[in-house]
Amino acid sequence: MGARYYGADSENGDRIDDPSEDALFMMISDLNDSDNTFVVVQPDEDDPVWFTSVAVLDEGGYEIVRRDTTRNEHEVTTSTSINDIARDLTIWMAARRISVY
Repeated sequence: MGARYYGADSENGDRIDDPSEDALFMMISDLNDSDNTFVVVQPDEDDPVWFTSVAVLDEGGYEIVRRDTTRNEHEVTTSTSINDIARDLTIWMAARRISVY
């Protein structure tokens, strides 16, 4: 059985189901500029309506993408604070939790 709500997958194959803010912080902290350059979080379903990703930038910091087709949202930002990224994504994803019932 997959994640009840969503899962976080990194380029190196790590996966965390329903990641907490702390788990996102750890996954983002593990990113590097060679073989683990991004993390994608999305609902655990065949055709997810939203996703968010964090990718390492060549010049330092991170690019954060938030996309939600049901709300017509598409935002791309940058940040250097892993704390801020993990907190903001946790809040953003909590507003999008899907029902499994």
